[in-house]
Amino acid sequence: MIDVQISDAEWRVMNVIWEGQPLTAQQVIAQFEQLSDWSPATIKTMLHRLTKKRVLAFEPQGNKYVYRARVRRSDCVRRASRSFLERVFDGESSSLLAHFMKSSQLTAAERDELRRILDEQEAQS
Repeated sequence: MIDVQISDAEWRVMNVIWEGQPLTAQQVIAQFEQLSDWSPATIKTMLHRLTKKRVLAFEPQGNKYVYRARVRRSDCVRRASRSFLERVFDGESSSLLAHFMKSSQLTAAERDELRRILDEQEAQS
């Protein structure tokens, strides 16, 4: 499992990589031209940081670098979720769920999905 923090900006880059990998730096830059006002230098800096953190791998192909994720999105989501839960809700899942239930307008389908998940967990215990 991943044991590194990635910043909000790095999450944005990783989401592009996860969605389209393998990608060259130029392809990542082209994606961000549509998504943000980041400069190509900023995006290359993010790619470099993520490579140093060993979240991304790259291989040269001619005069280009091709990037691939070294970690799964689900592993990063799991770690970030646990970190958030610990920092904000002192590790109490029920407090987190109660907060989101009270502060969100859930659709009937979302409520049904939550009930299904809770029923599954209850059946497993």
